[in-house]
Parts: sequence; structure tokens; C-alpha cells
Amino acid sequence: MRYLLKDRRCSGQLIRCLLLLLLLGSELLTQTAMAQPLSMLHTQGTALLDAKNQPVVLRGINVGGWLLQESYILRTDSLNAQWRIQQAMLRSMPEADVEDFYRRYRAGFVTKADIDFVARQGFNCVRLPFHYDLFLTTAQRRARTRALQNPRNIEAYVQSLSTWYDQNQLFTDTKNLEGFRLIDDVLRWCAANNLYVVLDLHAAPGGQGADRNISDCLVPLDLWKRRDAQGRLIYQDLTVRLWQQISKRYKNDARVALYDFINEPNGMTTANGLAGDNSELSALYSRLIDVVRDQNDQHVVLLEGNGYGNEYTNLTPDKLRTPHKANLMYNAHRYWCPNEAEAGDPNPLQINLIRNLAAFRNQWQVPVWVGETGENSNEWFAAAVQELNRQNIGWCHWTFKRVDGRTSLLNVARYGSVLTEAGRAALLRNSEFRNCTVNTDVVAALTKPTAVPAAFVPHPLPGTIQAADYDLGRLGHAYSDTYATRTDYRNHAPHNSGEAYRNDGVDIEAVTDAASKGFAVSHMEAGEWLSYTVTVPQTTSFAVQLRLQNPAATTAQLRIKLDGQQAVGTITVPGGSSWQTLPAGNVQLSAGTHTVKLSVEQPGAVVSWLQFVPLVGPR
Repeated sequence: MRYLLKDRRCSGQLIRCLLLLLLLGSELLTQTAMAQPLSMLHTQGTALLDAKNQPVVLRGINVGGWLLQESYILRTDSLNAQWRIQQAMLRSMPEADVEDFYRRYRAGFVTKADIDFVARQGFNCVRLPFHYDLFLTTAQRRARTRALQNPRNIEAYVQSLSTWYDQNQLFTDTKNLEGFRLIDDVLRWCAANNLYVVLDLHAAPGGQGADRNISDCLVPLDLWKRRDAQGRLIYQDLTVRLWQQISKRYKNDARVALYDFINEPNGMTTANGLAGDNSELSALYSRLIDVVRDQNDQHVVLLEGNGYGNEYTNLTPDKLRTPHKANLMYNAHRYWCPNEAEAGDPNPLQINLIRNLAAFRNQWQVPVWVGETGENSNEWFAAAVQELNRQNIGWCHWTFKRVDGRTSLLNVARYGSVLTEAGRAALLRNSEFRNCTVNTDVVAALTKPTAVPAAFVPHPLPGTIQAADYDLGRLGHAYSDTYATRTDYRNHAPHNSGEAYRNDGVDIEAVTDAASKGFAVSHMEAGEWLSYTVTVPQTTSFAVQLRLQNPAATTAQLRIKLDGQQAVGTITVPGGSSWQTLPAGNVQLSAGTHTVKLSVEQPGAVVSWLQFVPLVGPR
């Protein structure tokens, strides 16, 4: 009997093993099937095409702040650059502990769960910004750490790089270098979701500009100026060698959409000791194109102009000193500028404005792409996406997640200070996908720019409507605000003056009023209004009241209407009033969906909530 039971147990275990193998096989087949649509991209005229010559428009997300920390993404603005964050840490931590923190940070800030989320929103690519130091060995990175700790060590670091370059000891261990392992992870996660990947050298050797935060440069513009003992522009040689190794590893990998050679060159002016005509950039791009094509790598290469990726003097195809003119794509980075199709720049080679971008594409017969755009209001996002989509120009939102971030897809809760053990632990914890909150308003602006207004959160009545929970939608449809987008890069005034909760022009601030729920709408100007979609299960009569204050010296006045016509009442709030609850009138609502509109007649009020209280039982 024991043998029979044993046989049955073995048989049961065998069946379970077979079922597990079948499930695993099915999962692998599913992943393989999902990855099949990705094919090597190429260009033809102004189009980006797949292997079947079908047009591909890349609409995606940048995963900034991950493989290169930009200070504002982590809310460490005073530290200004990743190397300065590390420098500050090293004052109180051993180097090994700093390295361990960064390994843990990179292991958790973006994972497969994050990429899965990006795919679920309907995007089709991820731009991966990375730092060149991830392709250094531990010993080589240690030499850079000594340089960032003390500027007197920079020259020794440069000479070490020169020696390693001559001895072919840079970027060669593709199986073990962290940079290649991380790229491989992202390619695998993205392919499982049918997402292309754009490889973006965000911090080039030496630093491609004068902005330390972007390039993490120890000395500004060293990529263009630093020479080694042999008189070579050694950082440029390193950049060519790095792309040679990247190309060697990924030249046949269809999961890679584009090679973005150098992110946002800037400050290349005569005042900074350079030619001022982009000739240095043109020469390096020609070298990079040659080294990639010499390996029979036909990936599309993305060129970025001077002036943060936008100005293309001496960078047009006819000016490049390379015979390889196929599979070139040109880039713009669009921030704080107009979105109207008629807005243009008098310099036809300055292409961040959409009219110039489209004209450049047509004149030079090359595809164009907006590799970065964002850092503005939802209305700006929606207008930009709508016009770019209409022009059939792809784009990539900056950025995926950030600390206390309202313009990103995901918000990471504040964590304290990165220079304390508790702060670092909180940052690692808060930035995990499961602990982030989704900015649904940002996602909607990017993915549904023309959608009709909809409830931001459900508003069943009777009940309380938080003033900050006005409808999801465009300016003039879900709300009206006099300053809803930032279109002048010189104007740093925030579109949401309270800089809290949501990313529209509506000004929302945190409040401490005990009867409120944490936020209130403030700085309300005459003519502005907010719309709320509400649902009523049964016809009911309500008393409507508002929680508000008026810190201004003059009297404020608000008006409430239903369904665009029926007036509920007008609320007058004397100047200097503290928090109070005031009646707004009575109204009967039939069963169904209605729109409540709160309008500003005279400015000054700060509104926390609207409340609909039944007068009598439902009937």
C-alpha cells in the first residue's frame, strides 16, 4: 500500500511539474509573441518606418532621474548635480556605502512594474537617459570619485582615462559593467510590452554643456575642451569608444529604436571659448556616425542641436562630414514655448517651435522627433500633444517620476534629506512603484488631449465636493483660469501658484483649517470658474453651502449654477474673513448626472469645499 501511495504521490508531483512547465512555456510563448511586432526601424524621407515599411510614430516617456540624478527631480536643488550629491554624502559616509546606496537606488527607482505601467497607458517607447560612468569598472569609477571629491584630482583622472583608453580597458566588459546590465533589463522589460527603447547618453564623458545638473560635468564643457598629455580631446575619444561598444553589443537588436548620441549640448558659444557655430558638435557627430556605421550598424541615430537640443547650424545633413547620411533623425526639446501652429522662430535652424520643426523636416527630408517635452501645465501638455499628433510628429514626455512631482506620471512622496540615513531609506522606499501615486490628470492630458470633461473623482450627492476636485479636462471646458500655461522660458511664475495637488492653472494650496480636507482653491480671479460632474441617485432637494475664507481686504463674491443655466445662489464674503461655512442657496436635482459650476464674480475667496445637504428625504 505504501508503494501504491508513493506511486500516486510521484504521479501527482509529475502532473504538477508538467502543468508548471506548460504554464511557464505558455508564458514564454506569450512574451515571445508580444515581442514579435518590434522590428528594426529605418528612415525614408521624412518618415520613420518599421521592417514592413509601415510608419512608426514614437510617443513615449523619459525615465529621467534614474541612471542620472538631476537634482530638481529629487528635490535637492541646492546640490545642483549628481556629483555634488555624492560629494556631500562622502563627507559623512565611506565610499563603499555611497556606492551601495546608488546600487540600491538604481535597482528600485525603475523596475519592470514601472515599465508595465507605462505600457498600460498606451505609450510605445521609453527613452533611457544614462550616465557614462555606469560603463566604468569599479576601479575606474573610484578614480572619478576622487576627482569629484577634490578638483586637484581631475587632471590625474583625465590621465588615467587616457591610459585606459590606449590600453583598450574602457567599456569592454559588456557582461559585467552595470550600464550594459541595466540597458539589458530595460530592453527585456520593454520588449515584453511591445515598447521600443531610445538609448540616450545623457551625461557624456567630460560634460556636453555648461549646465552641471544635466550633464553632471565636473568642469563645464570639458567634452569640447579638455586635452590629455598627448594633446587629444580625450573625452571625445571616450565618447566615440563608448558608442562603439554600445553599437557592437546592440547593432542587431530591433528593440532599440534610436541611438541618441549626446543629450542637450549647450553653452557652445564664443564667450565660452568655442567656435560658436556648432562646428565642434558637427565634427563629433560625424565621428560617431562613422564608428557606428563601420560596424554595419544601421540603427537610426538621433542628433541633438546646440542650445539644449534645438539649434542646428552646421548640423544639417549637407554639413556633416560623413558619407553616411541614411537613417538620420533630428530632435527638438520643447519647454516653456508656444504650441500654436503659426508660432515660429526667425532662425529656421532653431526648431523647438512646431512650425520650424515641421518646416525643417520638409526642407531637409528627415524625420523629426521631440525627445523631451513637459515641465508645464496639463493644458500645455494637451495642446502640445494635440498639435504634434496632428503634424504626425512623435514626442517623449519628461519625465516618468519625480519627488513631489505634479508634472510627471508618478509622484514620489517627500523623504527628508538624502544626506541622512533616514532620508535615504525613505527615498528608496518612496520611489518604489508600489509606493508612488499616479498623477491621473497628467496621464489624461498626454493620452486623451481632446477628451470631453469627466469627473476627477466620483461626486455622489448628497455629499461634500472638495473644491480642488474639479473636473478632469481642458481649459475652457473643465475650468477657466487666467494663467494656465507657461509659454515664455523667462517667466518662472508657476501656473499653479500654490504648487499643490494638481497640475492645471487652477491655484491650489495646502491649508490647515480643521474643517477642510488639506487643500483649497486660492488666488481666484474674476471670470475664473470650476466645473464639477455630480451624480444624484434620486430626485432630492438640497441646501448648498461652502467652506471658505477671504484674506483679501475687499469683498469677494462667488456664484453657483447647475447644468449651465439654473442659478443656485450668490455668496458674498467680506474682506478679512477667516474660515467659515456659508449658505449658497437651495436647489432640487433630478436623478442622474449634473454639472455644478462655481464662478468668481469678485476675487479674493479661498474655497475648501462645496456641500450638498438634503433638505427632505428623497422622493
